[in-house]
Amino acid sequence: EEDAALDFMSDALAARGWQVDDWTVPMSELAGEPGFCDSGGDLVAIRSVTGTLDAAGSGGKSLILQGHLDVVPEGPAEMWTAPPYDPVIKDGWMYGRGAGDMKSGDTAALFAVDAIRRAGFAPEGRLHYQSVVEEESTGMGALATLARRYRADCVFIPEPTGHTLVRAQVGVVWFKLRVQGKPTHVAYAGTGANAIMGTFQLLTALEELCETYNARAADHPAYKGEEHPVNFNAGKITGGDWASSVPAWCEVDCRMGLLPGWSVEDVKAEIAETVARAAEAHPFLRSNPPDIVWNGFQADGFVLENADAPETALSAAHKSVFGTDGPEDRAFTALTDT
Repeated sequence: EEDAALDFMSDALAARGWQVDDWTVPMSELAGEPGFCDSGGDLVAIRSVTGTLDAAGSGGKSLILQGHLDVVPEGPAEMWTAPPYDPVIKDGWMYGRGAGDMKSGDTAALFAVDAIRRAGFAPEGRLHYQSVVEEESTGMGALATLARRYRADCVFIPEPTGHTLVRAQVGVVWFKLRVQGKPTHVAYAGTGANAIMGTFQLLTALEELCETYNARAADHPAYKGEEHPVNFNAGKITGGDWASSVPAWCEVDCRMGLLPGWSVEDVKAEIAETVARAAEAHPFLRSNPPDIVWNGFQADGFVLENADAPETALSAAHKSVFGTDGPEDRAFTALTDT
């Protein structure tokens, strides 16, 4: 669905004289890369667009400017004051799905380079501008650029962080719970097993696991003092076939956070153990255990380290614009393509 946006960025870069690399890679070719996330078959290939400006000299540092073009679902149309994909400008702000996250950062980065070049300057180091997709679901767009062997001394990702520097961000594990029930007519509900109600028991156990994670976070060097940095979310639920039948199935798409330094595999094992223990306490599920499908993000947390030189440059730019020292550090409770 992002092809039109990728076409737009490819054309915009070409019109400005960037060397454009527009490529598509099958997911199967990314499977061996560190950080690969299985989409459960929802994705067969990833398209990315990168523009390159060669260095004007030999003494500069190379830089990647990266932004994503995909967006989160728009939700109920009636909750919007204007159609989400027909942006409007009101009081100096643009409203529309993806305007802030992160078309604003995408365009700001591109226009910043335009301004530098119009002023008669040229970067002393090689410059890449990367337009990627899948930031919201798997991170495979960013991974595709790494597999393409794009590298630089620094990567700057202009996400909408309120002029703060993301010093740390959580990792994320996505998974789907598939829960069985025993169908029967509601007149004989006591002889069946309600998959939807059984699912609630599993979700309650996972919420309790999340609270143990937040207790651990109190000792984490990047997150101590942060209120509830690890979050669990049951984000999508489907189940049953008819109001008068005890439901035989239920599926829930879930997301669990994890802190930097924690192992994705360890968290997955704890999730699986929690679900199994909750199922064992259920009269039907103990003999019909739910399935867990690991799909989407399986991402580690991140802490920014060893970046003194780019941080100094960013601080100087921040002070020249805002007149104050900064930017402030932020421990992010979501994740980005970092």
